[in-house]
Amino acid sequence: MSTTADLIMVDGDVLTVDADFSVARAVAVRDGRILAVGGNAEIEALAGPRTRVIDLAGRTVLPGINDSHLHGATWGLTRPPFALSVGHPAVTSIADVTEAVRQAAATTPPGEWITGLGWDLGYLAECLADPARRPHRRDLDGVSPDHPVCLTDFSGHTAWVNSRALELAGITRDTVAPAGGVIDADADGEPTGLLKESAQAVVQGLIPPATVERRKEAIRAAVASLHAQGITSYTEPGLGPGGTEILGGGLSTETLQAYVELVRAGELASRVSVLLLPAPMGGSAADVTAGLAGLDTTAGLDRERLAVIGVKLFADGVPPNETAWMHDPYVSGNQGALCVHGADAGLRQAELAEMIRVVHAAGYQLGVHVTGDRAIDAVVDAFVAAYGAHPRPDARHYVIHGDFVSAGSLAKLAAHGYSVNMNPAIKWTIADLMDEVVGKERSDYQWPVRSAAEAGLAVCAGSDAPITEPNWRQGVAAMMLRESKATGRASGPEQCVSLEVAIRAYTVNAARQDFAESWKGSIEPGMVADLCVLGGDLRAADPHDIPAIPIDLTVFDGRVVYER
Repeated sequence: MSTTADLIMVDGDVLTVDADFSVARAVAVRDGRILAVGGNAEIEALAGPRTRVIDLAGRTVLPGINDSHLHGATWGLTRPPFALSVGHPAVTSIADVTEAVRQAAATTPPGEWITGLGWDLGYLAECLADPARRPHRRDLDGVSPDHPVCLTDFSGHTAWVNSRALELAGITRDTVAPAGGVIDADADGEPTGLLKESAQAVVQGLIPPATVERRKEAIRAAVASLHAQGITSYTEPGLGPGGTEILGGGLSTETLQAYVELVRAGELASRVSVLLLPAPMGGSAADVTAGLAGLDTTAGLDRERLAVIGVKLFADGVPPNETAWMHDPYVSGNQGALCVHGADAGLRQAELAEMIRVVHAAGYQLGVHVTGDRAIDAVVDAFVAAYGAHPRPDARHYVIHGDFVSAGSLAKLAAHGYSVNMNPAIKWTIADLMDEVVGKERSDYQWPVRSAAEAGLAVCAGSDAPITEPNWRQGVAAMMLRESKATGRASGPEQCVSLEVAIRAYTVNAARQDFAESWKGSIEPGMVADLCVLGGDLRAADPHDIPAIPIDLTVFDGRVVYER
């Protein structure tokens, strides 16, 4: 058999991310796989008359980046031209947001929905000037009286709607929020237009869902944009009857169908792992059992392109909304709660444990959205109990986000081969805000990456796009520096990690989460030829400069899919 390479890269800094984190000078690719890794001379010897040879000139090569928590279809649907971009720095004030809505209303037929994503209290001038100021339905009413408006915040956990949207949803001062949700009200008891957690779905469920064809268009656009970031794999965390997507995407079983159709047509140029979402926020074990029935439609497809690997559950909300369940109160005195079925904390915890047992017994990997320390402890204890009832040595369950995971829970996760999936770019975004919500000591600890790595966990990192942009270099810098976006101050510097730990979180550890470390996640012979070439020397760079290092080239399945 010929050993002539299709593609050769020489004279670079090839970070193989193998067990020793070894560094090579050159790499050769053939038939979509890594043919060889080594020095320049031995790799150049594999060139033939049709081989493309790229002189790296000292640039860094990494395995294709694996964003292990990225809502790909939703990210596509929440970007222009599908929706308004109302995040920083596109907008810097409530006035900016209302102007964007006014312009959209001028070109949108009366009665049609106007949707958008990204607003953040920490970057709205009026809220910074007056800490008591919040977005209000009246801000939107004046510029869109004839259009229902739904603008989801950057976290995806709060919707800002106008009076027309509240009217269509039937939300009044007498409306009781659904389980796990909050309908914000003013001093007079009138809805302000802010809907938190599961209450968002009351409005979002009215937004006409995107068609399968539109979802396919959004996924293709998203994948092309991810190639420009060096990203060749991602986990789509939550497709199924439990999910009404951000901005009213409709039942996300339709998104799974879109992915399946793209794979069958040979049009999915990424490796997508899927977590099924069988139950909504506020759901029950019965919802999980019913939701799992017949949900996986990926049988017979190429599992190196699309694979259902697990199930996602929601345990609590998010700390900025004070809906994460905490052992000690927030600064305000709240403690949050679990967002599952149950009349009190004890019943909810028992229901959550049963939900986890059902999924574990069904043979799935579990990824549980959980952020508060008390909720994380409950989830991890439920993992351990489920294992005791149904021993499965390679389930690879993990905690999604895990903001305030305790040392005790880290030890239990490590003992069972479980892990945590963290979001360092969110830490960079909200560090200063969290000082006011939970106090500086807890804020500094939030997302303890170093503690998790030292406990023996294969820590993964994801952007949670569209919550943050999928610039993994920003995530790497955030893990190394833990500096805030707003002020640049360090938040919990004792949790900083090395470049190696950060890179593993976006490559081989993410592949392990996908049960795929035998064929992706490192640059070694026989692995898939997914590569990311940076326009600089990553190891020599100041961590502050890493986010701006350009992506020069992305290779997927042995083919160049992006070239700067």
